Formats: sequence, structure tokens, C-alpha cells
Amino acid sequence: MTVVQTPPPPLPVRDKAATRALSPMLTRLAEERATGVLLREHGTLYLAEGRVVHAESPLAPGLDVLLTAHGTLAAAAWQRAAARSAGPLQAAELLLEAGLLPAGALELCHLDALYDAGYFALAPSSAPGRFRYDNTPRIGPLPSVPVIALERETLRRRLLLHRLWPDPAADSAPLIRADPATAAPVTPRQRAVLDRVDGVRTAVGIARNLGRQAFHTLVDVRRLAAAGHVTPVTPAFTEPAPPPPPPVTDPDIALLKRLRDALEAL
Repeated sequence: MTVVQTPPPPLPVRDKAATRALSPMLTRLAEERATGVLLREHGTLYLAEGRVVHAESPLAPGLDVLLTAHGTLAAAAWQRAAARSAGPLQAAELLLEAGLLPAGALELCHLDALYDAGYFALAPSSAPGRFRYDNTPRIGPLPSVPVIALERETLRRRLLLHRLWPDPAADSAPLIRADPATAAPVTPRQRAVLDRVDGVRTAVGIARNLGRQAFHTLVDVRRLAAAGHVTPVTPAFTEPAPPPPPPVTDPDIALLKRLRDALEAL
């Protein structure tokens, strides 16, 4: 019996004539229902049958942080599961099978972590992405999302930040408190962020300290900046900085509408 090994299909290449997208490579991988790992400058996307099953970024707190920061899961329980698993997704599934986590809470945290890390992974980069075909990612018990849904949500988040406060400097620089001419009120959620502004922490550092999604912390920071409560500084620091989002243009809004229409047609 002769075994014929079929090589993996060629990696997608950028078609400059194609419809503008956040990641043409990712779009093509979705179309071919690829399974593997897409490594980009600011994060990693795990694909199974063309769907995103997991995402990681050094700029976003992981699933472990979101689960353990507020008592949903004991840190020791996560550590035990992680020691027996190949990665965070497998650790989460192990905890689910063992009945140590409510299914609804785990699914919600999983999607929160996926969209949060995916936002940074799809940020503009100075280096091309690399895809590794791999059968390890799979459609499991936790929800996966279509690529088009992740792209639509990422673009929606970019537009939201731009509308709140168009200057992206506060996203990545250490923050200091400002002295607004009028003391605009802050919400309890914003107060928690403001209390951690110390001239050293960035928005990403504050998110980790609070155990919150990084993007939601960016929203709070931009609102605080718009109200005059915080301002960015530029000393040297060691935390990875979120890449600045691209300027929002009319084509961005048109792309968001196309993604919305395509997703509704699925």
C-alpha cells in the first residue's frame, strides 16, 4: 500500500486588488477553512476549520486572569489544570469537564478573552503575519467565532475609541492624573481605573491589575482623558505598548457596514 502525503495548501497571499479587509490573509484562511495558528506582531489567532477558537496577545489579560481575578475560579484550580494541559484553551475545557466552572461563566470569559486579544492581534503591524498549519486547534465545547465577526467587532472597537477621544497616546503611554478645570464626575468603574493611575502603569497594566479586559480599560482611559482627568506621559517603561490604531476614515465605516451585512447573511 502506497501512502501519498498531500502537502498543505499554499499560504494565502495578499491580493491588492481584493476588497479591503483588516487581514487579507485571515480572510483567505477563513475561506479555505484552514486549521492552524496565525502569528501576528501583536497577537496570535488559533483557527479550526476557518473559525477563530482562541486568541492570545501580550497586550490583553488571558483567560486565566479573567477567570481568577474576581473569584469565578480559584487560582490554584487553574494552575492545576494548566499543569495538565497543553494550553489555556485545553485547561479551560478540563475545568469544564470536571465541573469546576459553570458552563455559562466559562463561555462568557472565553469570548471576552478571545475578542479582547483578537482586537490587538488584528492591529496594524510592521511585519507580515505567519500561518502554521496545525491540527491541534479544534472546534471544542467552547464557542468559536467566524473570522468576519471578529473583524467586524475589531473595527467597531476602533471606531468607538476614535469617537470617545481621537488621540491614541493614552492607550500606550504611562498615565498621570491631570487637574481638570471642572471636576467632571466619574463612574465607580472609572474611579477604579483612576485610582491606579500612578505615572508608571499604562492602560494595559491597569487592566491586568484590575483583572479586566484591556479594551474596556482603554474605553475608560479615553473617557477619562476626554474629561481631563488623565494625560499620557512618555518616560521609558517595560510594558508592551498597544499599537496605535490607524486613523478612522470613511472607508473604515464602509467596511464595517459590509462586514455587518456579510455576517447577517451567514
